[in-house]
Amino acid sequence: MTELPLLFTPLQLRDLELKNRIMVSPMATYSAREGRATDWHTAHIGKLAAGGAGLVFVEQSSVNTQGRITHGCLGIWDDTHIADHAALAALIHSFNAKAAIQIAHGGRKGSSQRPWEGGNPLGEADIKARGEGPWQIAASSGIPFDDGWPSPQMMTSEQIDALVDDYRQAFRRARAAGYDVIELHCAHGYLMHSFLSPLANNRNDDYGGSRENRMRLPLRIAAIMREEWPDHLPALVRISSVDGVDIGWSIEDSIAFATELKAVGIDMVDCSSGGMKLPRGNSLVSRTPGFQVPFAERIQKEVGMPTVAVGLIREPDYAEAILRDGKATLIALGRELLWNPNWPAQTALALGCDPEWTSWPEQYGWWLKRRVAQQGR
Repeated sequence: MTELPLLFTPLQLRDLELKNRIMVSPMATYSAREGRATDWHTAHIGKLAAGGAGLVFVEQSSVNTQGRITHGCLGIWDDTHIADHAALAALIHSFNAKAAIQIAHGGRKGSSQRPWEGGNPLGEADIKARGEGPWQIAASSGIPFDDGWPSPQMMTSEQIDALVDDYRQAFRRARAAGYDVIELHCAHGYLMHSFLSPLANNRNDDYGGSRENRMRLPLRIAAIMREEWPDHLPALVRISSVDGVDIGWSIEDSIAFATELKAVGIDMVDCSSGGMKLPRGNSLVSRTPGFQVPFAERIQKEVGMPTVAVGLIREPDYAEAILRDGKATLIALGRELLWNPNWPAQTALALGCDPEWTSWPEQYGWWLKRRVAQQGR
């Protein structure tokens, strides 16, 4: 019997088994209404889940109204959101995939326009055009995200404690909704990343200054996530492995952070990068396939915990090689799946491990298998 490619070898995470090692990344679509999912989310998530990935993330969901990036962000700050999330989790399960959710707070990047509306801070024009006004944003420090952006309110210790409880309640709601996997968002310049990075954190209390202090709040919340999440199910953290080139948060910082995450019971680190506004010469070049894979590799090998590789991984043979060479344990795809949501199922065919077309919904596979037999493609 031919050995299965690693991409399609089941993966055990605690008591959860993924049917393959392909993950749909959490991708914000800014299409919610008052934090509630819409028909768009049903169609979008259903399409992605039908494509054959083993783990499907619903987009980042905000822990409170202040934590939204835009007015269209999905929420999990209220019990009324549970039913919508339960429906999305059940939809993912109906395609024999595991359902995951990312919990987030936008921090100083909040109160923004949707990307296709400009991606800038909300203002009078947005009130006139869509009735969508700005709100007070908060972050680790009062440093604006960029020139022309509002200064966030530096969070007090009391506000941090209240935020921690918001996260705790969000984790509980996520489990009530039936998700299998949970991820804490500590990347891309959002609130948790703004505590970690010295580029955004100039506090002089227990949450600022040294790396140990800057890691304190994300680690506190990660420990609560592990405490609230069932012991038999995995918990992940997404990080920006580096801020950029020779600036800010470094891969050595990420290795130290991952070591502490492992100690509090986090099962896997999802290795992205960036999210801070940087001088041009310090920005990470993101046009090379797998440009973030070296970060996942270093953390997996030096910390001894599984990682997720993400970023311009498009070719099946390359994805398989990442796993085979021990550089990561899961392969995450984002925009590639927007372009081709059937990438996982097509990859199973290309790698010769699905002769019966079982990676496809039977409503498609039955016909497509015969189409290929008749037409050769």
